[in-house]
Amino acid sequence: MPDASAAGPSAARKPAAAWTAPLSTRGRYIVDADGKRFRLKSGNWDGAQGSWNGAGDIGDDAAHHSGQNSHGIPLGLDRVHIASLLHDFHALGLNSIRLPFSNEMVHSAAPVPDAAVAANPQLRGKTPLQIFDAVIAALTAEGFAVVLNNHTNSTRWCCGLDGNERWNSRRTTRQWADDWVFMARRYQDNGRVVGADLYNEVRRDIWDDPNWGLGDNHDWQAAAQEAADRIQTEANPRLLLIIEGINWTGVPVDGLPHGRPTLTPARTLSHTLVRSGKLVYSAHFYGYTGPHHSGATGVGETSDPRYQDLTGDQLRAVLNDQAFFVSAESGQHFTAPLWISEFGIGSDESGTAARTWFAGLTDYLAATDTDFAYWPLVGWSTDRQGRPAGDSWALLRYDNAGGRTGVLDGGDWRAVAWHRLTTAPQRTGPVPPTPAWHMLTLDHRDFIQSLSTRALGDWDSGARKAACPDGERLIGLSHTQGRGLCTDAPTAGDLRTPGSAPEVVRDERYVPAGGDWAPGYSKLQCPERHFLTGYSLRGTKVSAALCMPARASLGRAGETLWFDRGDHRPPGDPGGDFAHGHYKGQCPTDAYAAGIAYTSRLGHRGSPDALLCRPLS
Repeated sequence: MPDASAAGPSAARKPAAAWTAPLSTRGRYIVDADGKRFRLKSGNWDGAQGSWNGAGDIGDDAAHHSGQNSHGIPLGLDRVHIASLLHDFHALGLNSIRLPFSNEMVHSAAPVPDAAVAANPQLRGKTPLQIFDAVIAALTAEGFAVVLNNHTNSTRWCCGLDGNERWNSRRTTRQWADDWVFMARRYQDNGRVVGADLYNEVRRDIWDDPNWGLGDNHDWQAAAQEAADRIQTEANPRLLLIIEGINWTGVPVDGLPHGRPTLTPARTLSHTLVRSGKLVYSAHFYGYTGPHHSGATGVGETSDPRYQDLTGDQLRAVLNDQAFFVSAESGQHFTAPLWISEFGIGSDESGTAARTWFAGLTDYLAATDTDFAYWPLVGWSTDRQGRPAGDSWALLRYDNAGGRTGVLDGGDWRAVAWHRLTTAPQRTGPVPPTPAWHMLTLDHRDFIQSLSTRALGDWDSGARKAACPDGERLIGLSHTQGRGLCTDAPTAGDLRTPGSAPEVVRDERYVPAGGDWAPGYSKLQCPERHFLTGYSLRGTKVSAALCMPARASLGRAGETLWFDRGDHRPPGDPGGDFAHGHYKGQCPTDAYAAGIAYTSRLGHRGSPDALLCRPLS
């Protein structure tokens, strides 16, 4: 990577934060390699997605909207040496940086103008990507964790009708995922590059909405799954995979459907990665937007309340419904750490409602011990001629001589709330391993989340196939829809024989004589000392079962669990509703599934009807 250590103004340095890469997840928490909680206390150092004003004669906010930002590098390098910027990031109490980029930046071969890096002459003559390299090298050398964020397709400001509405607005989903594989590989040797934030604020364009689970070209749930699995299998399995909810759908006009789904759809359709312990969900909240308000003013504005119009109780209820539930509800298929990766407000904001909202949100982040990233970190306070200009939302604002104002200096009303947020009590220290719960879905395609099973190749040609992540077992199935539930509960332990391969079962050869646990039904039963880890369907009809050998003896007593006429799941809802609106069955948490029964009764076409549940020991 390019050298970012050239001489510059001296600045007192804080020692690197005491954490060990890589990061993973345990339940609702992010942890480091030693299993200690690592809370993302972050800021957004924007610019590489398209915010640098090449003209240099208008303020940052104007540049955002004028499109004069085609050079795409992190802001402030024209005014402040990178060592001083990182010193100020430490002083804010940050341990991590969300670093946006555009796909255009990834492919740009033209060096940036010297004026764009005037305060960092060691960066002259470099391309935007090389400067991005240097910034990452400097940040990680200082102990910061870096999360890469694909913010835009083209290097320009977002987030209206600007051609950056979806991950594939200007390319195919595969091309978008290719860029992610490239970026993940580029920093695979830097352990403090910890995450891939897959796409920013997925939203509607003029004609079409994104969706969560429809299986078409606008299916954000499926696209994020594809990119995340490719990053894990082709590029860098150490990265956290950060998936933001849908920011906006519909036409923001009274009388027409519209709203911010955010993460609400994950409650019934969550993600299951091929390597578990890496999923983080994220959401954005600004006071001027609302649960059914895009933030538009004038044309396209609705009469729906904004977040800043809600009472404190209403705000907390909406926040929980739209996002915070993923970290608040433990032991569910959607349970994951939540990162509020954007929120912010202007230092010049004088409205009581907006200020109250900001205090309420930051207090809620503190009370719920939620990971966060403020937008933005760096902005300008003057143009190149020294005239007042810039982005009042930035926590740190620099004039054309490098002088700083913001929450580290006097007079910024946001400093009180920021201090409360960054110093509030939080969980620290070791986080014990947490049992995992994950969904399988055959809604539209194969869903094989097991690397050992992928090594088998096409183990049931022509059928839709599903397999649990390695180390988990199948514990639940739906009667229709083709969904399953996987777990390693109750101990978060791996039952597999080390180095073993699964066996595909297509007939009743392992049903013992005198052991018919579902008379009159067809049955696929695992061999002794094997447990179910996957299944396949042809249409709705059961086609095959996937069985994995266990490393130790398993219980042999069995119970037939029927679910063809209703839900049959353990009390307490462990794992959550993995097939919303459909009948389903789930073995007890201290059991394993050893077989699937089905019949071809009229109207059911061989759908799963029962599971054979056996105790783990």
